[in-house]
Amino acid sequence: MSHATQPTTSQPAHARAIAMIGGGQMALALAEGFCRAGLLQPSDITVHDPVAAARERLTARVPGICFAESNAAAAATARIVFLAVKPQQVAAACQEFAAALAPDAVVVSIVAGLTLHNLAELAGTPRIVRVMPNTPCLVGRGVSVVCRTAEVTASDVNRVLELLAAVGRVHEADESLMDAVTGLSGSGPGFVALLVEALADGGVKAGLPRSLALALATETFSGTAALLDQTGEHPAQIKDRVSSPGGTTIAGLAVLEQRGVRGALIDAVVTAAARARELGK
Repeated sequence: MSHATQPTTSQPAHARAIAMIGGGQMALALAEGFCRAGLLQPSDITVHDPVAAARERLTARVPGICFAESNAAAAATARIVFLAVKPQQVAAACQEFAAALAPDAVVVSIVAGLTLHNLAELAGTPRIVRVMPNTPCLVGRGVSVVCRTAEVTASDVNRVLELLAAVGRVHEADESLMDAVTGLSGSGPGFVALLVEALADGGVKAGLPRSLALALATETFSGTAALLDQTGEHPAQIKDRVSSPGGTTIAGLAVLEQRGVRGALIDAVVTAAARARELGK
């Protein structure tokens, strides 16, 4: 395998702190964030991904990161094993690495929909943390929601929370809420991107150059989010404050209400949550 560093058989278990099963965009975001925050060195992370392009991307963005020839070889090096593959690949991946896990290893899954119970059965260990991150983790502005089995120690979950905090904010929640979390924050970046695109298209229709329209839409969205975050105000307060009687904003809001935009967004989250539930089965 090109760009691969195979752990030697004389290496003790846990010689590297983290293993990643899968080296896609989210694994890249996590690895970059862990190293950027100084929580790990690139050489502390061992990845297995059969796709050369994924390995090359990781090498370019996280110089010094290590690669293993198989999922089992990667998992054998680590105390914390991140499972970052597609849902349809989980069973095969777990079958390959389950026997290689150290007795005290913790498996951290970022796979949408898969329950703690199912993960424990597939991975052959009760020490499971389930995480739903989102794509803004790529720029350190993500949000991750975490649940875990009772067998994961406080020190281990604290380490996982510390690592995830390197790529954004972290919340803990009961597993019963995870499908709804997936529908909102997991799928939400796609919904937000669509809204930003639509705002920019509106600006172009109103006469703005495309580049300026997109910049204004993006900055308005991020600025409003920051305002809500920093003030703690309810969104309705912000909306009401900029809606002058007979003004431009209330005229635009009336159109959004007539077209059912609020209801469509609600239904989008609920539908995405339902799909996450289906994936878990």
